[in-house]
Amino acid sequence: MQKMTWFRESIAALLIIGLGSYANAQDLPPLARQTVGSEFKYTVKVGDTLVSVGARNGIESGTLAATNGLKPKSTLKPGQVLDIDNRHIVPADLPDGILINVPQRKLFYLNDGKVEGNYPIGPGKTAFATPIGSFSVIQMRENPTWYVPKSIQDEWARAGKVVKKTVPPGPNNPLGGYWIGLSFPSYGIHGTNAPLSIYDFQSRGCIRMHPDDAGALFRQAKVGQRGEIIYEPVLLAQLQNGDILLEAHRDPYRKKNDDPVKFVRELAAANNLTQRIDWSKAAEVTSRNEGVAREIGSIIR
Repeated sequence: MQKMTWFRESIAALLIIGLGSYANAQDLPPLARQTVGSEFKYTVKVGDTLVSVGARNGIESGTLAATNGLKPKSTLKPGQVLDIDNRHIVPADLPDGILINVPQRKLFYLNDGKVEGNYPIGPGKTAFATPIGSFSVIQMRENPTWYVPKSIQDEWARAGKVVKKTVPPGPNNPLGGYWIGLSFPSYGIHGTNAPLSIYDFQSRGCIRMHPDDAGALFRQAKVGQRGEIIYEPVLLAQLQNGDILLEAHRDPYRKKNDDPVKFVRELAAANNLTQRIDWSKAAEVTSRNEGVAREIGSIIR
């Protein structure tokens, strides 16, 4: 990805010049410029739970409960109205293609820098971490057969379960209706027959999507498509209207050991935003890890 490499190197060079004493200036991501999602009302349907509503809308069930003054294990009632806030910052790491941010559990499809699709995902659990880096789409299959990995076959055998080498298309296929194979060996983006696992870390490294979202991405992507999987638990954005937003997530793979407020201060300083931020709000956002974009300042007011 020559365009992206040049972009990262240019940003890094500017930060090194501007930050002076910051030792890890080259590790700072670009400042984000756009968001997705919104604040809206949702009417509960039969069978809905905090987990299912959160999984479909890209919001932690605990955050959803707190927003609505509910306990984390509260039972929802049909007709009940929930306040939903699923605003997310779009990372500025890729101008075109498929962008996946693991801690954020979001996949963005970008065309000429504009978001044409954004979807909640289910990345790999800690023991089977989703790989980070650049990739390309090498295969696309509708109604795929699942070729069961040897490790899972062995696991089934140890548990006394029936061992299968393949699972045909259908409701029992964990790949759902779509498979997008990546240049990372054995990894892909796919649908699922377990939609409640979306917006959680439950896969063996692949990227799970809600069946409807997997179908939408399948129609957008193509073989040869470039993409990037990144790992950014904390994101800072300056929007066109001047608002400064901060979004913080937990660090599931424990890759980031730095103080998140220190990270935000460094990124703010690199972009001349230090005096425009309410640092008490920034500290609150990073301590709560709600996974929602919150306003912490403005370059206008």
